[in-house]
Amino acid sequence: MDRQRGLVIGVAGTAVVALVALLVLSVGSAAVAPFSEDTQRLVVTDEDGSVLIDEPVENDDEVRLEYTHSVERTPVSDVYTVDGYELESTRMVFESYGAGLPSNADVERTDDGRFVTETEGTHERIVVSPGEIAGHTLTVNDTTYDLVALADGSVSITVTDRDPT
Repeated sequence: MDRQRGLVIGVAGTAVVALVALLVLSVGSAAVAPFSEDTQRLVVTDEDGSVLIDEPVENDDEVRLEYTHSVERTPVSDVYTVDGYELESTRMVFESYGAGLPSNADVERTDDGRFVTETEGTHERIVVSPGEIAGHTLTVNDTTYDLVALADGSVSITVTDRDPT
């Protein structure tokens, strides 16, 4: 009789452990939204979290952050591609060497005299402090946004599944 009761308690205990594990897995998977290309949006927010830019994007869309180099006073373009909910750094295009520009990187010169170097890294968030001298702009889907005019301070650039409504 004690042996049967022990078996029943053992089975009940196993069922409780399995139920708890199932609940933990369910809650954990609910916290991480599944990736959906249909809802990808590039969102730029200011320091207060206010949305400044909200553009639909798809994987492999190109996003360009362009500015004037503070020392060289020449254009620089940081190019990213959308990869899920991240921005993958693909290349940097610049017109002259100077402080803060790649000097030891593998650099190619284009026919129009610009320099191009491949860059690596993925970013969930890119933080930019737009400045008057640098004149930061962001180009998404062939639309260029003046980040200096849009923000009074730093901005965060992310790819999310934010619903625009």
